[in-house]
Parts: sequence; C-alpha cells; structure tokens
Amino acid sequence: MHKKSIKVNLKAKPYDLSDEDIAWVEHTLAKMDLEDRIHQVFAPLGSIPDPEYLKAWVKKYKSGAVMFRPLPLKQIQNAHRTLQDNSEIPLLLAANLEEGGNGLVEEGTYFGKQLAVAATDDEEYAFKLGKIAGIEAAAVGGNWAFAPIVDIDMNWRNPITNLRTYGSDPERVLQMARAYKKGFDLSGGAVSIKHFPGDGVDERDQHLHVTYNTLSVEEWMDTYGKIYRTLIEDGAHTVMVGHIAFPAYSRSKGVPDKEIKSATLSPELLQDLLREELGFNGMITTDATPMVGFGTDVKREHAIPLALASGCDMILFNRNYDEDLQFLRQSLKEGIVSEERLEDAVRRILGVKASLGLHKKKELVPSVDGVVGCEEHVQAAKDLADRCVTLVRDHENILPITKDKHKRIYLMPLGVPADEQIIQYFKESLEKKEFIVQVQDVRTYGFEKADQSIQDLKENFDLALFVAVERTKSNRTQVRLNFNPFIA
Repeated sequence: MHKKSIKVNLKAKPYDLSDEDIAWVEHTLAKMDLEDRIHQVFAPLGSIPDPEYLKAWVKKYKSGAVMFRPLPLKQIQNAHRTLQDNSEIPLLLAANLEEGGNGLVEEGTYFGKQLAVAATDDEEYAFKLGKIAGIEAAAVGGNWAFAPIVDIDMNWRNPITNLRTYGSDPERVLQMARAYKKGFDLSGGAVSIKHFPGDGVDERDQHLHVTYNTLSVEEWMDTYGKIYRTLIEDGAHTVMVGHIAFPAYSRSKGVPDKEIKSATLSPELLQDLLREELGFNGMITTDATPMVGFGTDVKREHAIPLALASGCDMILFNRNYDEDLQFLRQSLKEGIVSEERLEDAVRRILGVKASLGLHKKKELVPSVDGVVGCEEHVQAAKDLADRCVTLVRDHENILPITKDKHKRIYLMPLGVPADEQIIQYFKESLEKKEFIVQVQDVRTYGFEKADQSIQDLKENFDLALFVAVERTKSNRTQVRLNFNPFIA
C-alpha cells in the first residue's frame, strides 16, 4: 500500500548505541509477542494517578509511553514511580515542557513563554528554559519533552503559534531551539521538535481542522527545513508530526490534490522528506490523535493504522484505548500495516529508551527534594520577566511613566475582571511607587457612564492605562481586545 519504510540504524544519531545497548534492544524486542508490540507504539494520556489503579493498568496495557497533565509534586512522582516499578519495559514519561517545569508539576517553575524568551534576543534564556524544564521534570521521573516548539510565527492570525513560538525570524527560532535542547539535554531526557512540517503559516487550528503549510518547497527548505535539519544533526531524539499538510511537497511527489493529507498520514512527508532528505533516523510521534485534525481526512479506524503505515512510530493519546488497539490489530491482519513496519517502530522506541539509559538506571524516578520550584529557578524566571518587556511604539513620548507627570492613573483591564490577580498585582506595584490608582471594573460599567465628561476624566486622572490580558490557546480561534467605548 505504501512505499517501503527506511529501517533504523541504532549505531547512528540520535541513538549512538553501543553493542551492549543494541543487544538489550534486540533481546527485549525478541521477547515481545505481536500483542506486546502493538501496545508499545501507544502513548496514552494518564488520567487517574491512584497507585492501585496504575499497577493494574500498566500490567494490562504495557504502553510505550504515558503523559500526565500537571499534578501536585508528590502525586506525579508517585504515579511515575508506580508505572515504572510495575512495567516490564521502562516507559517514556512525557510532558509539554514548553515554558518550564510547570508543564508536569503544579509547583513547577513557570519560566516564561517561548516568545518571551525570544524577546530577550539572548540564547542564554532559552538554555535556562530547557535546563529548568528538564531538571524539574527529571526530579519526578519525566524524561521526554514535547518541546521545543520550532514553528515560525509567520501569520499573526494563527491562534496556536503566537506566544508558543520563538517568533517570526527563522534564524532566531533555530538559535533559541538549539539552546533549549542544550539545556534540556543536561537532564538526560529526550526532546521532541514540533510540529512537523511546521505550523504558523495557516490561520486555522489543527485541533479543529487539518491546517496547511502553504510555502513553496524552496521557501520551506530555507526556513522550516533548515531548522529541522540542524536540530536533527544536533541529535534530537524525536519529531512530533502535526495534523498539517504541506501541499507543495506532496504535489512534487506526484500526489493528486484530492489525495493530499496531513503529515501524520503522508508517507511522502515522513519517508521522503523527513527521513531521506532531512536525514532523521530517530523516532516519529504523532501529535495528539483526539484532535479533530487527525480524523478529518479519514475515519479514526483507518487513521490509526495509516499513521503507523505512513511512518509514525508512536501514536499519541487515544479516544478509546481498547478501540484503538483493535484498529491496529485488525490492520495487521488485513496487511495495511506490516509486521515489519511495526517491528521497526518498536525498535526505534526501544532505541530511544536505551539511548537515555533507562534500561540501566536503578532508580527511574528519583527521590529528589528542593529542586522543583526552587528559588534559583524562580529568580531566573523573574530575570526573564524583566528582560522580555518589549516596547512596540511610543509616538507621543509618554514613557517613562513617572509620579511627577502621571500621579493619578486610571487602570482599565482588558480581557479579565478587575479583581483578577494580575490586575491587583499591577495596581499594588504602581501604588508602591506612590501612584494613585483607580481600577475600572468593566463588569459594573454600564450606560449610566455614557455621558461622562471627558474634561472630568482629564481633571481627575493624568493617565489612562489599559492592561490587556488575553491568552491564545487551542480551540480558541480568535482573540480580540474589547475596549470600553466610554473610555477609549
């Protein structure tokens, strides 16, 4: 059905395994029956951290990886320890570590969004982000980062990239991503560069629809392609593939327009482009498969096996785990996925585990205190907050704001109520500097103020300060700033 996939070389990057390590991979693989191999290619989302539940769960499902959403420190540490202690094969324990240790642990350090790091124009902050995220994750057993994001924010309307990227300059994105990887590598874990073939060109959300990278092949090679090629050469263990199509490349390989699919289901993007042209020898994982973009091209019962047949090695998250397992079992019987392709996928997964030394570690989840959310990490985050402040423009030379010129400030929140913590913090910080601050509560501001005198406002206040707190996030396809017309 599909072109023959390229076999893994465990002696080459990103594995660089010794003969002893390769022997462990092959011995482990040989002991696994077909059912064990089917289970190994799934990375479900953890839901219940109860130890007794997890003991039974991991013995039944034997998955290759698990990811929990952020939980309290002791809870996630115990959940990870239970999983590892009761699994025959060490697990990859993943997290979205894009902005710090808070991606795995509730008490973890929120270092800052990738765009904040980029705003400093200093690679050292990207290095610190990777280092802090890695160290804090490792303290609770985390060993796989779904980061750094290497998308390019080419389209400001994109609802997903934005703050999650290192900006619109491909060179800066590359420099920052490389620095993040260097920092994270210190923890002994694996990164996953994402979202191949690259988000940030379209203005839609792949959580809701297949999106498109509409660059020409030449433009892509000079931007996204350069970023992926360099990080692959740097030894990135895994690549996360988005539900993003790359029509120009698919057409160049003779794929008719009506058959162009997202990269998750496209052998020409995974085999020809990622493996052959960019030289990626590591493990390919899908992005979250419950996203609507995954099931847009074909029904889930076909999409799950098609992703593996096309070249993905690991299936991220499930809708119904048992159903997904059955979809893959049935596809093997029907020859849609060959046992040879499944074996290669499992070999790549085991190779990542061996390259991280998981098969040799006596303590996969350490008993570490004083690392997560420590003062050193918090102070580093504060330094970033100071450095990332960006002045877009100041045509009227209002800045700097001083108590001599702007003693009385009218503070208008945009996007959050007046009692939101960040607004109160802003108010209190100004008052410590001896400003007089009145916060307008937009929830109580009605038409009774429609005839308010502009002259009165000018006499009572020296400055109107609007504070916008609007957050981009998945499934929110637009963000708008709503100004109060009676003040604006």
